[in-house]
Amino acid sequence: MSDVVLYEQNGAIVTLTLNKHETRNAISEDVMVNAIVAACDRINADASVRVVILTGAGSAFSSGGNVKDMKDKVGMFGGTAAEIRDGYRQGIQRIPLAIDALEVPIIAAVNGAAIGAGCDLAMMCDLRVASEKAMFAESFVKVGLIPGDGGAWFLPRVIGQARANEMSFTGEPVNAETALAWGMVSSVVAPEDLMSAAQKLAERVAANPPHALRMTKKLLKESRKADLPSILEMSAGLQALAHQMEDHVEAVDAILEKRTPEFKGK
Repeated sequence: MSDVVLYEQNGAIVTLTLNKHETRNAISEDVMVNAIVAACDRINADASVRVVILTGAGSAFSSGGNVKDMKDKVGMFGGTAAEIRDGYRQGIQRIPLAIDALEVPIIAAVNGAAIGAGCDLAMMCDLRVASEKAMFAESFVKVGLIPGDGGAWFLPRVIGQARANEMSFTGEPVNAETALAWGMVSSVVAPEDLMSAAQKLAERVAANPPHALRMTKKLLKESRKADLPSILEMSAGLQALAHQMEDHVEAVDAILEKRTPEFKGK
């Protein structure tokens, strides 16, 4: 795994840390894109993983696109209009597809500034916990650009259309307190408590049967685009599978016997 994304597993919980200090964890360069996608592929291939925490090293969560590269018109920001379009599709747009394809829940532990594509990266996650120092900005318009990484799809689904419009049209930052009031994050904690808060939330998620957890996430994802009859049909099929799992039997027995269940992913 590339050192620009640190991969650490503790039991059923994987922590991914964006680790490119010189760009404040920008995610527009190929090395970062490749590392994030590879981490997601690795997680999906590992049945022992039940939940993921994503955070940033240093003072920023992610600065999004590398503004210096924009100025120099290099990397995904260089070339003809057709080449730039392909650069987005073959570059940064692979990140939302990879994160959306994760079979297990992912929690963003937002330690600092989440700017532009960095803000969108946090919105791609299923849950968000923020430091008091966190700040979110859908700031593409400030540099004369549009959300090229899927932010126009993710942000309204998290905070609603009107607030997403406000953030996108003004490009102005939202602090952690406002993010909490808007439902952008689940909780705001002191900076020194951020990772422990994210870990505790991850443990609450990971305590559940892994197959039921993955199927629940799949169902919630499908509900974004399917009608009610389709979701009911899918729910019936997945529920039939869940009823046959050993972990379902263990969960029921543990409730009746008033003990902590021991799930084996079967």
